[in-house]
Amino acid sequence: MPEYDVLIVGGGPAGSTLAWSLLNNSATSDLKIAILDKQAFPRQKVCAGWVTPAVMQALAIDLDDYADGRVLQKIHGFEISMLGQKQVSSRFPGEPVSYGIRRFEFDDYLLKRCGAKLLLNQPFKKMEKTANGWRVNEQYRTKLVVGAGGHYCPVARAIGAKGVSELAVVAQEVEFEMNEAQKQVCTIDAEKPELFFTPDLMGYGWVFRKGDYLNIGLGREDKSRLSGHVKAFCEYLVAEGKIPADITDKYNGHAYLLYNHAMRKMVDDGVLLIGDSAGLAYPQSGEGIRPAVESAILAAQTLGDCKGNYSRENLEDYNERMQQRFGQRQPGPDLMERLPLWLKKAFASQLMKTRWFTKNVVVDKWFLQSHQDALTVVNKQ
Repeated sequence: MPEYDVLIVGGGPAGSTLAWSLLNNSATSDLKIAILDKQAFPRQKVCAGWVTPAVMQALAIDLDDYADGRVLQKIHGFEISMLGQKQVSSRFPGEPVSYGIRRFEFDDYLLKRCGAKLLLNQPFKKMEKTANGWRVNEQYRTKLVVGAGGHYCPVARAIGAKGVSELAVVAQEVEFEMNEAQKQVCTIDAEKPELFFTPDLMGYGWVFRKGDYLNIGLGREDKSRLSGHVKAFCEYLVAEGKIPADITDKYNGHAYLLYNHAMRKMVDDGVLLIGDSAGLAYPQSGEGIRPAVESAILAAQTLGDCKGNYSRENLEDYNERMQQRFGQRQPGPDLMERLPLWLKKAFASQLMKTRWFTKNVVVDKWFLQSHQDALTVVNKQ
């Protein structure tokens, strides 16, 4: 039976970044690490798909190398509005403030370079406690199991996550390659994604062009009638002359937890959660890639200090690192959330019409997280 020091369940950015970080650090480079995933890669992944320069820096990605044969759409601004109101344009001169990627390519790139043993096309079935760790799927032994399988991660469920009963943001989106006729009709500027916040303040929609690819989606904290909201949003975009009317590709759904209110425990004896498995999406934007990458880097630092002893007590340092990076979680609503809805809607409607608020708060703070420096890149000594 194959034995590993660390078995990571989930081959997305969180899982591959953890493996890469551990294997590129002299203190942990001799660990035997495997990644288990139910799918083969490259695989389709529902995601709007943009990453900030801080992510590329943390992952030490050579942009020229990555762009060779892959989509790397430079972003220099955004169009922001409350749905139905006039859009406000924000442009950032100089270097790109973000990059559009296809998760089909991005995840595969990170996974192939991470250096771990890849156990693909193998769904997680169960984990059983042993004297020295865990037996997974009755096939593999490991000292530590890391849950990196997204919102519905089976490892998270195994240590008490409630799964579908949790209060989650739900989204539907589609990404497809436009034909020549569709490209002629689409008026979206590839360097300026467009964001549309819903008047009820329950979510936002987006339309994002990445070269010949178009990504359209909408996410809401209220999952009732989501398909109807998505349909109405797309009809609005067509009526505004922004997207082609003949989109036949299927809209796919996903869910995620916002960091401030997610209450999943992130460590247990011989178990650790990273990325969406731990519920780490940014509260205002719902972005999960940067928190996933950073949680993996912080987890790698914690595991380096554990020196092979992955008890819950030793892993608790991960919770402290996460709190220092992302802040304190709140079991209940904060001050802004307690305000009457009518008052929040009135303020939001006016603020979303101003260039200062849309650029400095919505884009710069909420979506770009520019106030947060990139985490230190882990290099082999």
